Amino acid sequence: MHIVIMGCGRVGSALAQTLEQQGHTVAVIDQDPTAFRRLGPGFGGRRVTGIGFDQDTLREAGIEEAGAFAAVSSGDNSNIISARVAREMFGVENVAARIYDPRRAEVYQRLGIPTVATVRWTADQMLRRLLPSGAEPLWRDPTGGVQLAEVHASPKWVGHKISKLQEETGVRVAFLTRLGEAILPSSQTVLQEGDLVHVMMRTDDVEKVEAAFAEGPEEESGH
Repeated sequence: MHIVIMGCGRVGSALAQTLEQQGHTVAVIDQDPTAFRRLGPGFGGRRVTGIGFDQDTLREAGIEEAGAFAAVSSGDNSNIISARVAREMFGVENVAARIYDPRRAEVYQRLGIPTVATVRWTADQMLRRLLPSGAEPLWRDPTGGVQLAEVHASPKWVGHKISKLQEETGVRVAFLTRLGEAILPSSQTVLQEGDLVHVMMRTDDVEKVEAAFAEGPEEESGH
């Protein structure tokens, strides 16, 4: 696949190198030609100096044959405008924009532009460790009806199967983080102490799910 990346900072250059190593062709756009130094001498892709939402610049980067576009410059507005141009003017299907302001990220998500809110993500991850209560959404679908969230599970759930947790709380467990590693559990996987549980659930059910996770399994909660 051909992939166009706007922004040759730490994220953009790392992304470009990784994608090229995976066998994709890559073009990187940046306003500052000195930024391309980050790519290193071994990078075989295109280096295009210009503004990422300028159509001629995008064409020079091969946007017309691109299967994906990543906007990871340091400016929220530039990122979202270029992501929309890539999708709406050039029909690129896989588009993502990095956004620093979390309030904007949700707005753009609803426009159908997948966003990665860097600061929000990091801050949320820290908060989950410092204040392990409730549910912290990590992703919402564009309609806002379904969300992926990390939910704090009571120690009472330790030793019980994921199937029981799903049955009693009405969620789908997407993955667990165990000892720093993400794992895809089966219904037979047993919850261990220290596991972080990431679930898909309806946004309307958040409070009910939080309560069920905090309460523990039915036979242990006195019901």
